[in-house]
Amino acid sequence: MQNNSGLQLGILGTHLGFLDALVPDENGLLPRNADGEFVVAAGARDLIELSPVPIDLIQVSAFGGTRPEDTDELLTKLRSLGLEPQLVMMVGGVNPMDPADEDEAVAQLLVHLEAAKRNQVVEVNSTSVETWMEGSPPTNEEEFQARVAQNIKLHHRAYEEAGLADSCIKFWNIEFLRPGEFQNFTSLAKLRPILTGLNERVGHPYFRALVDAAHCGDSGLNIPENEAIIAALGEADEIGPFHCSVPTTRGCLSSDDGWVGALLAANARTGKLKSAFVELFRHDDPALAPLRQLVPGHGVDTTLGRTYTEVMVDGLIDTTRRLNNLKTRGLI
Repeated sequence: MQNNSGLQLGILGTHLGFLDALVPDENGLLPRNADGEFVVAAGARDLIELSPVPIDLIQVSAFGGTRPEDTDELLTKLRSLGLEPQLVMMVGGVNPMDPADEDEAVAQLLVHLEAAKRNQVVEVNSTSVETWMEGSPPTNEEEFQARVAQNIKLHHRAYEEAGLADSCIKFWNIEFLRPGEFQNFTSLAKLRPILTGLNERVGHPYFRALVDAAHCGDSGLNIPENEAIIAALGEADEIGPFHCSVPTTRGCLSSDDGWVGALLAANARTGKLKSAFVELFRHDDPALAPLRQLVPGHGVDTTLGRTYTEVMVDGLIDTTRRLNNLKTRGLI
């Protein structure tokens, strides 16, 4: 099966479990299997072997405290499998919207950015505008705008201190999360002012939106509202990667109720989409227990007897067919 769309097809490692595959231990060591292989690398190899369509990219969650040697070794291993890696940079224990936490937040981002530069990573991604499942919503528009301004200041400072203008990193893609996971930047509409402000400072569209169908579907905006914002992002050249991911359940793409297909097409119509990633979570991932408690319907098992590797392969097949049809219809 061939991907004829001209877009790159990617995966994440979240279906392997955050604690089992992605989060380092107290010594900064990334999880390995009984054979001494990184769980993420072994899982990626399993997908490559089982998938009938070639996989081009992988996004790897980057957590603070990871030993630099493990990060370097993992990225080298993924490249040896024929995958081009990207980092998804996490910040923890700090509030990116609080000026008092600015120094520490920048320091965490610089660790990830230096790792990306050290390993010749071309694109980085982040959920760095807010802390996961903490904080409170703004009480008024003035407070919201202050939080936007602080995020612009913080991320531009990281851009400058990391020397990104003259680096191998060509784009920084920022992702918003659903209400509850985030309290402030919970939709494309709320994220966009940060991108606009950052790109005005940089002087060109370096910062882009990572559009995730799941988060769009859970954001409170309907499909036409999201399509309109995506079109505007396309006009501003602020379209980053697209996540084929399912609202609420975060499981098999067949449970998306139309969101993946509609928003993948909307991104394609902009002419700016370069890549699409299949992302799903384990319904019983211990790290996501707080999300299951928060969101009715999250954590439903949509595997229907398949392994999570098999569900990912089904997602890769489905996404490739969608991309090929978008190409055939002239939307790509």
